[in-house]
Amino acid sequence: MTRRLLTALALTGTFAAANVSAEALRLGTEGAYPPFNFIDASGEVKGFDVEIGLALCEKMGADCEVVAQDWDGIIPGLIADKYDFIIASMFITEERKKQVAFTDPYYLAAMTHVVAKDSDITEFTPEALEDKVLGAQSGTTMADYIEATYPDADIRLYPTQDEVNLDMASGRIDLVVGDLLPMLDWVSNTEDGACCEMAGDPITDPAFVGEGVGIAVRQEDNDLRERMNKALQEIREDGTYQEINQKYFDIDVYTMK
Repeated sequence: MTRRLLTALALTGTFAAANVSAEALRLGTEGAYPPFNFIDASGEVKGFDVEIGLALCEKMGADCEVVAQDWDGIIPGLIADKYDFIIASMFITEERKKQVAFTDPYYLAAMTHVVAKDSDITEFTPEALEDKVLGAQSGTTMADYIEATYPDADIRLYPTQDEVNLDMASGRIDLVVGDLLPMLDWVSNTEDGACCEMAGDPITDPAFVGEGVGIAVRQEDNDLRERMNKALQEIREDGTYQEINQKYFDIDVYTMK
């Protein structure tokens, strides 16, 4: 009887330990979009997106593994269960909502034109740019914008933003349309970016920048989406968000103030 009781208690303890194990989640990001997500010299994926994602995991009591994925395959990777959510500076748009569900925005969105400091480009109309070479990252709302706005320009699309920036710095393209905050970081804080400057008004057309930048989950994962929204509110309230924000930006990107 005693042996049976001890065995039962041991099994109960094992099951109890299993039940309190932390939830395992996989965080998908690009790893090629500094300062939001990038791979550092040691091979680790870092950046604002990643730190926010890990902070949300901590609030939810989950152990999170970071998975890097090329941008062109990032939504298919989520749908194929390669990871559980995407936090990769993805604009919330109606087109993307057909494939995934989004959390509340975790920062606001705008795009910008970038030109060389000695550029003769002063207007951003289809007529003014029809003979210019324009660049953007493929599969992004920036690519959608230049294709819709400047249909007669020589448009070149690249797999990563780093490749766009490299051709801009080398003088192989005349103008880039990019996400405002990464482009601000590039022109202000990098050697290559010293060639260039942001120009014109910020691009805030909701048809392209959507409702802000959100975290994508599979459409059936509504419980995870709601838990992430709750965790996002909590890291805003307890100062965690602001602490991460200040490591990367001089403004609060949640409010753009």
